[in-house]
Amino acid sequence: MPHLVILYSGNLDRDLDMTAVCRGLADAMNSVEDDDGKPVFPIGGTRGRDSPAPHFGGSDGGRAGPAAGESGDYGFMYFNLRMARGRSEATQQRVGEVVSAAARELLAPLKQARRVGLTFQIDVGAEVYDAKFGNLHDLFQKGAR
Repeated sequence: MPHLVILYSGNLDRDLDMTAVCRGLADAMNSVEDDDGKPVFPIGGTRGRDSPAPHFGGSDGGRAGPAAGESGDYGFMYFNLRMARGRSEATQQRVGEVVSAAARELLAPLKQARRVGLTFQIDVGAEVYDAKFGNLHDLFQKGAR
C-alpha cells in the first residue's frame, strides 16, 4: 500500500501521457512524510496504475459544450487512493493535499485543452484479507531508499 487507481474516459488518451501522470503521482505519494518526518508509505509498496474506459457516458451527453461554443467531447478521471489503516487523520489529510496538488499540476494542460470531470478520493477502509507476497520490498529493505 498505497495503491492509486485511476479510471478515466478513453477519449483522454490522445491528450495525456498517462505513464507520466502515474509516475508523477507515485512520486508525490513517496514524498509525503508523517508527523515524525518519516515517509508515510514504504517505497516498495507505492503503486499507481490507470484503466481507460473505452465506453463511457456522463454529464449531458455533450449538449452544453456546443451551445457554449465548445466541444461536447467531455472526459473524466476518477482517482482512488487506497491506503492501509493506522495513519493519523492529519497524515491522511496531508497525503490528500500533496497528491491532489500534484494531480492539479499534472492535469493543468488537460483542463486548458478540454472539459473534464476530476474526482479524487482516499479510501482507508477495513481490510478483510490482506496478503503481500511479492519480492519488491526486499530490494528496498536492503538499504536503498
